[in-house]
Amino acid sequence: MKWGPLYPADYVNKLYGMVRRNTEGPLRFVCMTDDVQGVREEVECMPCPEVDVPPPRNRTGWRKIAVWAKELPGMEGDWLFLDLDVIVTGSLDVFFDYEPQVSFIVMQNWTQPGKGIGNTSVFRFRVGAHPYIYDRLAPEFPEIYRQYRIEQTYISRTVSEMKFWPDAWCVLFKTHCVPPMPQRWWKAPVLPAMARVVAFPGVPNPHEAVQGLWPVKKWYKKFYKHIRPATWISDYWKA
Repeated sequence: MKWGPLYPADYVNKLYGMVRRNTEGPLRFVCMTDDVQGVREEVECMPCPEVDVPPPRNRTGWRKIAVWAKELPGMEGDWLFLDLDVIVTGSLDVFFDYEPQVSFIVMQNWTQPGKGIGNTSVFRFRVGAHPYIYDRLAPEFPEIYRQYRIEQTYISRTVSEMKFWPDAWCVLFKTHCVPPMPQRWWKAPVLPAMARVVAFPGVPNPHEAVQGLWPVKKWYKKFYKHIRPATWISDYWKA
């Protein structure tokens, strides 16, 4: 899903390239977006669905709840959802073969490990399997937002069936790749050997991390929010 100006078409094109290089056989790659300009022709673009919740929440991660609707035009069966700000570093075929009977499989939320919360940067979902997640959102949003604040917590606490990917497959850049303090000042981020997808929630984004940039709003955070260039990103993150 791509809406607004946060990520340019280049992010879509590179994600397609990474997915294509890491899957065998036919591939259908869909981008739900409000701006198709610059998106490569192999990508199937369709309008980005809305969610009926108050602004600005309707243009944040809560908008991803739209994929839980009973029907998605022209889509059925199981789909692998990838956020735009991920890097694919290994074969994705196993994500389609793993636990095929399960209707929702998600990445572990590594900022809250063991809490039973998924990180929706990487998940497989079955179209129409859990429409109540979408149906409840608009009429119950004030109470839902009061309880959960983040859409992935709402999903994890509401969905009737959920499993996690094997831990080694999906990692967080800041958690698994960036060395601890103070080593991050002289050691570059590393790619875990078994990782297939690296997620970059928040900042830095891939285009920043590859240069060794970690944007901060408060000057004193530069002391611990520091990384050296993760040059290996450019080996994977390309169209």
